[in-house]
Amino acid sequence: MAAGAEGAAGAGSGGLAVLGAVPGAPCCPHGPALLFVKTSQGKEEGRRFYACSACRDRKDCKFFQWEDEKVSQARLAAREEYNRSHQPPCTHRQNVERYKNFVLLPLSKRRFCQECQQLLLPDEWEKHSSHQFLYDISTAQLRSPSQLLYPLENKKTNAQYLFADRSCQFLLDLIISLGFRRVLSVGTPRLHEMIQSKALQEDFRVRSLLLDIDFRYSQFYTEDEFCHYNMFNHYFFGGEAAHETCRKFLHEEKDERVIMVADPPFGGLVEALASSFKKLMAMWKDTEKGGNKNQEMPMFWIFPYFFESRILEFFPSFSMMDYQIMIIMHYINMAKRVADNPLSVSSQICPQV
Repeated sequence: MAAGAEGAAGAGSGGLAVLGAVPGAPCCPHGPALLFVKTSQGKEEGRRFYACSACRDRKDCKFFQWEDEKVSQARLAAREEYNRSHQPPCTHRQNVERYKNFVLLPLSKRRFCQECQQLLLPDEWEKHSSHQFLYDISTAQLRSPSQLLYPLENKKTNAQYLFADRSCQFLLDLIISLGFRRVLSVGTPRLHEMIQSKALQEDFRVRSLLLDIDFRYSQFYTEDEFCHYNMFNHYFFGGEAAHETCRKFLHEEKDERVIMVADPPFGGLVEALASSFKKLMAMWKDTEKGGNKNQEMPMFWIFPYFFESRILEFFPSFSMMDYQIMIIMHYINMAKRVADNPLSVSSQICPQV
């Protein structure tokens, strides 16, 4: 964890405090920056500054600006150009069209570039000829993209230590037993995959929408199944169209109750995450005509158990459940291994299981 990032954000010791998303905040490639200030004994000390919402390590995103800094037009123009140049080369819609063409190919022509993490069409093979390929990509592999993609391992930004299948099945069984039929999957691609795969069965009625900062998933899911989303600043990279997709998904119809399941990066800032989750909950409330106006959107928040007190600061109705989630630890250039980790599920729901 970066010095002063999470543990030091609370009152008492020195460190950094997150003052949150501010209207009109400057942007980096990850969306609007967050406002921070150094603290000592719970009091502000020094100038306030903006930094990237998602990346606590400057080598991952160098954005920095003092709150009271006067930025020249030339620097603003250079920043906008920099942000544009660091966006994905293809839009989500273009990736959907590429996928449609890819699945029409015979198995022998389905290739995946491991270096670029990209599904390849035949006219792109030569451009990637010096890269390592995976060949004969099956339909089953396409339905499990988290097993094709290398995990992004920065613990404060992505931390893709993914759920094991048995944990996904446990969560899904729990969700169904509680009567939920729609799952807003925030940073839980494995759970989303399982739901999407089971949705092919006629008698399976659960649906999922994945919100994730990893844009690579746009290669495998339509705009109604995946939104490129930064959970640290509630930023939809797809703009108003993606925001509306999420809003429509949250609108409950008849017995299709909605639950949010969130698995943030382990080193993530609780203040920023709580702010975004509350905004998603507000979207859910706004879709209701009156039935849930005084209720809180049901949610499972999966996080290390020692963050319980921090979560309760923002969601006092939550309680820790006695579940330990098994995840799959990924290591580049090493074999995958399964490990038990002290991750707890916090929720305002008290299921009898």
